[in-house]
Amino acid sequence: MRKVTSAFMPMGLGLLAFFGPPALVIAQEVPFDRTVLPIPEPVYPPVTELDARNVKSPPFFQIKAPVGAPNVLIVLIDDMGFGQSSAFGGPIHMPTADSLANQGLRFNEFRTTALCSPTRAALLTGRNHHMNNMGSITETATAFQGNTGVRPDSVAPLAEMLRLNGYSTAAFGKSHETPVWELSASGPTDRWPTRAGFNKFYGFIGGETDQWAPTVWDGMTKVQIDEKPGYHFMTDMTNQAIAWVQSEKSLTPDKPFFMYFAPGATHAPHHVPKEWIAKYKGQFDQGWDRLRQQTLQRQKKLGVVPADTKLAPKPEAIKDWDALSADEKRLFARQMEVFAGFGEYADTEIGRLIATLKDLDQLDNTLIFYIIGDNGASAEGGMNGLFNEMTYFNGVPEPIENQLKHIDDLGGPLGHNHYAAGWAVAGDTPFTWTKQVASSYGGTRNGMVVYWPKGAHAKNEIRSQWHHVIDVAPTILEAAGLPEPRVVNGTPQTPIQGVSMLSSFNDAKAPENHLTQYFEMFGNRGVYSDGWLAGTVHRAPWETKVRRRSRMTSGAVRYKIRLQPNDLASKNPEKLHEMQAIFMREAIANHVLPIDDRLFERANPELAGRPDLMAGRKSLTVYDGMFSIPENAFIYVKNSSFSITADVIVPDQPANGVLVAQGGRFGGWSLYVKEYRHAGLPGLYESLQVQWEDREGDDRSKGRQDQSRRQRRNRAAARRIEPQEGIVELNLSSVGATSASGHEQPTEAEPILRLLIFKFQTETLRTSWILQDALHNAACIIRRESIDEDRPPEASCPHSTAPGDY
Repeated sequence: MRKVTSAFMPMGLGLLAFFGPPALVIAQEVPFDRTVLPIPEPVYPPVTELDARNVKSPPFFQIKAPVGAPNVLIVLIDDMGFGQSSAFGGPIHMPTADSLANQGLRFNEFRTTALCSPTRAALLTGRNHHMNNMGSITETATAFQGNTGVRPDSVAPLAEMLRLNGYSTAAFGKSHETPVWELSASGPTDRWPTRAGFNKFYGFIGGETDQWAPTVWDGMTKVQIDEKPGYHFMTDMTNQAIAWVQSEKSLTPDKPFFMYFAPGATHAPHHVPKEWIAKYKGQFDQGWDRLRQQTLQRQKKLGVVPADTKLAPKPEAIKDWDALSADEKRLFARQMEVFAGFGEYADTEIGRLIATLKDLDQLDNTLIFYIIGDNGASAEGGMNGLFNEMTYFNGVPEPIENQLKHIDDLGGPLGHNHYAAGWAVAGDTPFTWTKQVASSYGGTRNGMVVYWPKGAHAKNEIRSQWHHVIDVAPTILEAAGLPEPRVVNGTPQTPIQGVSMLSSFNDAKAPENHLTQYFEMFGNRGVYSDGWLAGTVHRAPWETKVRRRSRMTSGAVRYKIRLQPNDLASKNPEKLHEMQAIFMREAIANHVLPIDDRLFERANPELAGRPDLMAGRKSLTVYDGMFSIPENAFIYVKNSSFSITADVIVPDQPANGVLVAQGGRFGGWSLYVKEYRHAGLPGLYESLQVQWEDREGDDRSKGRQDQSRRQRRNRAAARRIEPQEGIVELNLSSVGATSASGHEQPTEAEPILRLLIFKFQTETLRTSWILQDALHNAACIIRRESIDEDRPPEASCPHSTAPGDY
């Protein structure tokens, strides 16, 4: 209730001194409804008294959180499986997770969606991922409801609910929930983090980033990261989070905060300082088969799996460790050492944040959800792992012998590495499958630690109630004493679909209240209902084709019913049909249909049917200062022939610089000028080298790799070299035959260099659609313009259709 005070004083100021102030009117109570957000400001009766000294002022209208409402911290690790962290029996030492679990609760029946963006959308709203229109990642959004990538206004984020109820809110790290066509300077910005409930955002937008040279945003402002020894994004984001919470508690000590702390760790690229890798030297030489057995024994000892649990069979594609060659074992063991070091390093940085909360005397009333993985461990490294993860998105295999050449670079700035799928299967012990496989607990079951001394008094206990990521939001609302809002920012809300876990915090035997849940990801689908699980594996993460096409009609889908690892489908067909019907009911209600198992087709906006900022555009002019343009805000050049023309004003001194670049070291292309010298005579171009650089990540372009190394780490070329003043025009059109470069007539004051890249063959380009703005296997170095027309070009073009066609 709010009190409104008013006074009716008809006397003027001149009479006030003579008669004295009149009696004040008794305050009126006004309802305070938190189910409609923002909470409307009370309407006060008009004041009729002339002199403010005769009127008692009403209470100042401020929104405050309920008294005693806790701080809330959600920590979300990326791509870590149920069997990888030490807190749940895994081989990766994670002291912070261990400490919180030993003083709090381990939830061992917690589920995610099997992929990052969908899990995050569900976590941050309390509604299923298709209700967020996030049926997959934003880069593969389609036109179908449930998959558009655009969170509807009727699904307000938890951060917005808390902010409008008096919380300070901030997000740090990975944000992968903004539609890709809304990431340009043109917006709209409605679904950027700072327009989705977070007052503060510091991190990257997308599926992953280079930890040594990240693309970082502070709010909606691009941050230029200083290239200094020892920099790593994990430490940077932790420093930012610590500074923010210190400031908040200094200025408003009684105001609770909501912090979403989502590192890029341990998603690929697995980047970590060498000293953390060294901690695990030799610890994985026994291989993934033995590791699965060791992990299961530790899990049983901790009690996070039943004592009679048996290992589910490995996927047939995963080789036995003993059948591998010596080179394979050496490479694969190193890959896992890097990943384990990355995990421990990230957890240790999280420990610094927790220590800060303790120093601020905030830890006792901070409700912490430490979610160890937004899906199962990632098998996207394929059978051999990857030195350059961009090859996975381009369908380019990386032979063992090529990777061994770079074994010492794994984890460092020269690599963009991912481990072999065998480690992902081991990381999801005791289950069979991995990330992307929504029909298997290996893809959806993740360990979660809950710590809240003031509200959860049990210590070092296990909670085995079945829960899903959508249950976190309603738990937080209940803990804060807040109702679920009916209306947010003028829009009636879709009811929260999750259920609160709060009753289990202090009661290990609290009844289960999440009884039914569907799963679906790229055709991999399943349904849980009252202890039963039915599912089908439609496609493994390393497979490019689906295993079978099945119409989503009752009786046509071949589900398996399992209480891991027992398959009961053939023995109980009636239950199978019942589960099929439940899935169809949930699928229709949550906009899951139609099932869309397309892969690379969905990467193409035209084929997928989603908006494209460059739709129909055949040319794009890039002006000075337009840097770090997201891939989906740039003209679509993949699988197309194109040409680039650049008009550049160069200085009298030797000129070096990038004219235009897309991507970075691990995928993309760059057009740059090297060592141009102006002799002061019109039309004279001396020592001109114009180079085309295609970064492929292997020895096929060693000379260009050497150039990349000189250009410092993994910065996008446009950031590695200071660009010259000028305008670049990109034309998306086939250039029929070799064209000569036309020269503008320069003057001594302003010589103009005009460059043209010739004929890019469509067949030389591979589809590349995510994260690094990659254009893998593009054409080669363009020819040199010189006063000596008889001189040969800098390099021949391996992809040209005829000799001399550069």
